[in-house]
Amino acid sequence: MKTINKEITESALVDGANVLRIWWRVILPLCRPALAALATLLFTFIYNDFFWALVLMETGSKKPITSALNNLQGEFFVNYNLVAAGAMLAAIPPLLVYIALQRHFVAGLTLGSTKG
Repeated sequence: MKTINKEITESALVDGANVLRIWWRVILPLCRPALAALATLLFTFIYNDFFWALVLMETGSKKPITSALNNLQGEFFVNYNLVAAGAMLAAIPPLLVYIALQRHFVAGLTLGSTKG
């Protein structure tokens, strides 16, 4: 947000916009690609927080799916097909978040590609 030109906010003030309207209509749309990247990374970091849930949760009924994957391994035998299927199911929500916010990434990449 520090890299946004001061002239943009000043021109909005001259046009009669208040501070909230400048933030909502000018600054926030310019920051949308960075906020989309931040939201995707933050969701993935929180979703994949294995150790925190493993330490705090004792019962298996309330564990998140990433920590519940650890329970698919037996003491003497590991069914790798079951673990791989669980890992594929656990990977679906971060992929859906990325797909939902993908257009903002592309908009951020192409924002400075045109002249004028």
